[in-house]
Amino acid sequence: MLLFKDIHGNRIDALEHTLKILRDNPYVELHIGTDSQNVGKKTIYCTVIAYRFGSRGVHYVLNKSSHPIIRDMWSRLWKEAELSIEVAEWLSEQIPLKIEIDMDYNGDESFQSHKLVSATKGWANSLGYKVNIKPNRQIATRAADHHCK
Repeated sequence: MLLFKDIHGNRIDALEHTLKILRDNPYVELHIGTDSQNVGKKTIYCTVIAYRFGSRGVHYVLNKSSHPIIRDMWSRLWKEAELSIEVAEWLSEQIPLKIEIDMDYNGDESFQSHKLVSATKGWANSLGYKVNIKPNRQIATRAADHHCK
């Protein structure tokens, strides 16, 4: 599985980490989201598993990877959905839990990312995941955005 780290760069076993958090906080919400940025000649992807503790804050772990630059917006954004769903599927195969996928796409038709909403949201919904898109809450993708820059 992908290598996850905490915000200090320490390696984290995402499965064990999630099990511990669920054991200590059975009502935690799990959000998974990916963001990407083109930086120089590379496309940087950051996938986050975020644990929301109700009104007491959020903790997250992340996976950051670098790829040859993807200039086509559709392809770059589609890969974000693929990475988020891949992590959600991997985690839910190990632990029966409810996962929400935060997608960094906008519900407003005036944004280019809106073109991906129907296909990617439909795909994730068909696998049983609740999907959050902009302007609704974006817990995991906000953290991913912060680490892509």
